Amino acid sequence: MTRRYLFPLALATVLTAGLATPAAAAGDAEWRADLTTVDADDTGVGAHDGAIRLDRAAPTPASARAAVRTGFLLLEPHDLGAPANAVAATVESTVPAGAEVAVDVRGALGGDRWTEWVEARPDAPAVLPRAVGTVQVRVALTAEKATPEVRRLDLRAFSAPARTDGVTAEAAGLSYRVYATREGLVGGTTANGHVIVSRDHFVALPSRRGLSAKGTGTYSVRVCASNGRCEWAPVWDVGPWNTKDDYWNPSATREMWKDLPQGKPEAQAAYENGYNGGKDQFGRTVANPAGIDLADGTFWDGLKLTDNAWVTVTYQWTGSGPAGFVRTEAQNGTVNVRGGATSTASQVGIAANYAQVRVECQVTGQSVTGTQGTSNLWYRIASGKFVARAYVSGVSGATAC
Repeated sequence: MTRRYLFPLALATVLTAGLATPAAAAGDAEWRADLTTVDADDTGVGAHDGAIRLDRAAPTPASARAAVRTGFLLLEPHDLGAPANAVAATVESTVPAGAEVAVDVRGALGGDRWTEWVEARPDAPAVLPRAVGTVQVRVALTAEKATPEVRRLDLRAFSAPARTDGVTAEAAGLSYRVYATREGLVGGTTANGHVIVSRDHFVALPSRRGLSAKGTGTYSVRVCASNGRCEWAPVWDVGPWNTKDDYWNPSATREMWKDLPQGKPEAQAAYENGYNGGKDQFGRTVANPAGIDLADGTFWDGLKLTDNAWVTVTYQWTGSGPAGFVRTEAQNGTVNVRGGATSTASQVGIAANYAQVRVECQVTGQSVTGTQGTSNLWYRIASGKFVARAYVSGVSGATAC
């Protein structure tokens, strides 16, 4: 990433601290983030004199259609030395009106799998759903006009009372019926820095808690239409309508709109019931109940949709059990999902490059050669839907169907 040298702003300094966290104790892991450089994993930010600021060309999340520039500094994973489930953040920053600095934390689950991102707020630490030995921190910067600046970030990991979300996900993951719209916007830039191409394959959800970094599918969904077709695709953008509406999460841990039932997007409530005066978080009148945006390839080729529609979305990272990631030779490639364990079986969907797939079981079928070598094993990733093992990496513990 090109380093940008930006002029400083004469603004008041804001110190954001974990005020509600317990005092540091023996055994807590403490460290200071490196704010001196940015690299290819970072989006829309630049480093100058040991501080991080939004790049002048920072993208506006295409799906949200709101004039809020967004950038992310993704720090290297940090080994805690001992398991912990909470991280407090102290931030020294300059935040002008209309701007925001947020610190997100996630925990490593092994095998390229992570917990969802959880924000470490000024009055509360990020509490993860389980204790982990490695965490990763992401600094999110947003601005309508003048950019915020982060000069120092101190972090502390410790043990806190476990979360009580009150929900146990099925092995396949949480699943809800929501309204889908086509994102389009070819040539635009997504929240994670991906430039949208024709017939692209990804989705947008209205919260950065489930946003994958560019070129990864840590957070992916399975989207199924009423015609029986499904696509597995990574979450690469934030929207539609809102940017802080993780509606798939329990109300108690939902980022905003905590009085809405789990699984109901704020835009749907606003459109159907006049919730929040019929407006989104930006004060815009909601024109449809969309809870997911689909890239053109996902919309047209994966699901064979011709108009906006109600779909069933399964949030893959909320599941448990064996899982892997689709790997194709082409950057924007896809793998056919078949109705049986052979390449001559009917195509019943598509799995996009990088997408995470949950494996129900495996069967022996036609031998196929792909990015992961040659194999006659096929994974069942939904009822009546199979993908060749030759195109899926990282699966461990799959049992016979």
